[in-house]
Amino acid sequence: MPKRRRKTIFDLFNEWFNEIFEDLFDFEREIERFLREAPEGRVEVKGPYVYGFRIFIGPDGKPRIEEFGNVRRVRGRPQITEEREPLVDVLEEKDHVIVIAEMPGVEKNKIKVRATERRLIIEGSNTNRRYYKEVELPTDVKPDTAKAAYRNGVLEVRIEKRKKEGKGIEIKVE
Repeated sequence: MPKRRRKTIFDLFNEWFNEIFEDLFDFEREIERFLREAPEGRVEVKGPYVYGFRIFIGPDGKPRIEEFGNVRRVRGRPQITEEREPLVDVLEEKDHVIVIAEMPGVEKNKIKVRATERRLIIEGSNTNRRYYKEVELPTDVKPDTAKAAYRNGVLEVRIEKRKKEGKGIEIKVE
């Protein structure tokens, strides 16, 4: 009986890229179908269209695909929205969580950032660009310690982590 070959990292990348290309071809077929079904071949869609994705390995060691832009699937169909979803990185340090969002073309005074213990909401708008993103944080944070800086189209938010409670104390039962 022949030995089974172990999967290598190249096999995993090949599988991921095949999935991505399959999704892109499905998306293209959906747009073509939409254009065929449109009355008189005319479709009025507001632009510009921004779509992108990135592939990365999550903290659990599993590959993740994250999409960004203003094209989303709603019930399997592409939908263009006015708000763009910025590309966001979430970094976890010993005492802080850092969220970095790319938001080019927005003025600093037009950005609003709200934080809760597990979520960060980022909004920004200018005359021709609107951004919106809700970021799930990897751990509980102290929202009142958040500090944000915006330089060259990049927003950086730094928030202190909430200290994890110890094992607690033993309580004597009477």
